[in-house]
Amino acid sequence: MRSNHFTNEKRLSRFIRLLKRLRPLELPVTHRHNSVELFQGGRQFFEALFNAIRSAEHTILLEYYLIHNDHIGSGLASELAAAVQRGVTVKLIYDYIGCLDTPTSYFKNLSKQGIKLLAFNVPSFKRGFYGFDKRDHRKMTIVDGTLAFLGGLNIGDEYAGCVADNESFRDLGFSIRGEAICELETIFHETWDGERSESIARTVLERSRLLENKNGDALVNIISGGPRQRRFYIREAFQVNIASAAEEILIATPYFVPGPRIIRSLLRAVRRGVRVRLLLPARSDVPLMLLLGRSSYATLLRGGVEIFELEREILHAKVMLIDAERTVIGSANLDQRSFHRNLEINCMVDNVQFGAQIRELLLEEIDGSLSVKLDVHELRGILIRVMERVVSLFGWFA
Repeated sequence: MRSNHFTNEKRLSRFIRLLKRLRPLELPVTHRHNSVELFQGGRQFFEALFNAIRSAEHTILLEYYLIHNDHIGSGLASELAAAVQRGVTVKLIYDYIGCLDTPTSYFKNLSKQGIKLLAFNVPSFKRGFYGFDKRDHRKMTIVDGTLAFLGGLNIGDEYAGCVADNESFRDLGFSIRGEAICELETIFHETWDGERSESIARTVLERSRLLENKNGDALVNIISGGPRQRRFYIREAFQVNIASAAEEILIATPYFVPGPRIIRSLLRAVRRGVRVRLLLPARSDVPLMLLLGRSSYATLLRGGVEIFELEREILHAKVMLIDAERTVIGSANLDQRSFHRNLEINCMVDNVQFGAQIRELLLEEIDGSLSVKLDVHELRGILIRVMERVVSLFGWFA
């Protein structure tokens, strides 16, 4: 990629200006001195996660949308039980709806082993549909307040590569050591306590300023989203980063229902000379989402956005790379549910080395994917077009 001082300066000034719109006034945003490690698949991720759990000495905090009672889920249960036996405090938040298919006996067994559990948003008629529709979509483990694992991976065999390729989920995970861990702990405890605790936020984040251990040189911003917030920080973070791009935007997301604001941001980026490439799924565990996503293809393709569909596996990674150096990665999809109704956790990682790893991986996936061409896309049948128009009317609820 080409690079020069003027381009970098222009990109930085635009990013700082737009970041001011995003920054919550009561919390610091940028955490310095972090080390970030990328796991390019589920096998690597779960091996590192289980090793960290085995080495835990004080606390393990977990928050997951989906936990299966399969090989990986059983392995996690065994490791957590062993940690409790060593005297480690273990707390687990799981989404009630996300885990509907998981036997109740799985969680009862965890409780018997001494693991403290919180089922997020157990259905109640008192809260009505709005309350029922909320999900905890985060994927996060924090070990001893020093190491965190995040990304798009739920707890299940399909995420770990333990099933056939055509049933496997192509996903990414990463770990963080450093100052950012303190804010992640705060976010976990806010959910655990069921309400925002300003005293906890101030105490934990104050501790982050006092940390003397310099773990690395990655700058990390934690973007936490949820339905209780007055602003849509997840969506704004995507918009801020898209608007700051000077040369290249690479995006991978499994559920693509971005809405008009994100679409306009992508088209504006193309018009100012930014190359924009989207990696989207050719197959999905939620087929309706394919129709919703493809309903915006024509607009994007005509505007110069390049679209590729991953065919080999089911895409589940959620990552955006700006100018090969700033990465937005975590649990949030580019869809309305992640923007408005889910609890999500994304990280903005500003680090050239991490960005280079992400770029190499995404370009490799793009090279092996189907390139969607406008003329071919326009040949789809009338029935498909009608279905796209119908489902697009309900895009906000997807």
